[in-house]
Amino acid sequence: MNLSARIRIGCFLFLFIASACSKPAQNSVRQAASGTTPSPSTQRITSESVVKALAEPVAIAAGGSTVAIIRLAIQSGYHVNANPPTFSYLKATQLDITASDGIAASSVSYPAPLTRKFAFADKPLAVYEGETEIKAKIKADNAASKGEHSIAAQLRVQACDDQVCYPPGQIQLRIPVTVK
Repeated sequence: MNLSARIRIGCFLFLFIASACSKPAQNSVRQAASGTTPSPSTQRITSESVVKALAEPVAIAAGGSTVAIIRLAIQSGYHVNANPPTFSYLKATQLDITASDGIAASSVSYPAPLTRKFAFADKPLAVYEGETEIKAKIKADNAASKGEHSIAAQLRVQACDDQVCYPPGQIQLRIPVTVK
C-alpha cells in the first residue's frame, strides 16, 4: 500500500470517528431546538427535583405569634431523611427561616417520621414520604409594620430511593405573612 492510500485511509478513519463522536451533541441541540425533553431515564435526579415545598400564607397581629405550615410533596418512589435522622452521617430535613421586618421564627417542629427498611442500611431509617408538613412558630414584634411581608426560608433535604441517596439540596422559598 502506497503512502497516498495510507493517508486517505487515515483521514477517512479520523472523519468517521470525529463524526461518530459528535452525533450525541447534535442530537441534544436538535432536542433543545425542537423543545423536546430527554426521556426520564436520561434526566438527572436531584434532591431539589424530587421534593417540592410550599409555604401557606399566614396572618399575625403585631406582638403576636402564629404557626406557619410548609407543605412538602415528595415524589413517589423517593423519601427524605427525617429530623433527626437515624444516623449522624445522614443529612436531616431542615427548615431555616431568616428573620426580617420584625418577624422571626421562634421554633420549628418536624412531623413524626415513618420507619422504613432499605437494602442499603443495617437497620430501619426514619424518613418522610409522600405529603407531609413542617410547622414553624412565627412571632411578630410589637413594632412590626402592618401589611404584607415575605419571609425568606431555606429547606435542606437529601432525597433517596430504595438503592441510593442523592446529594443534599436546598430549596429556597418565601413565607407570605400579613401583619394586622
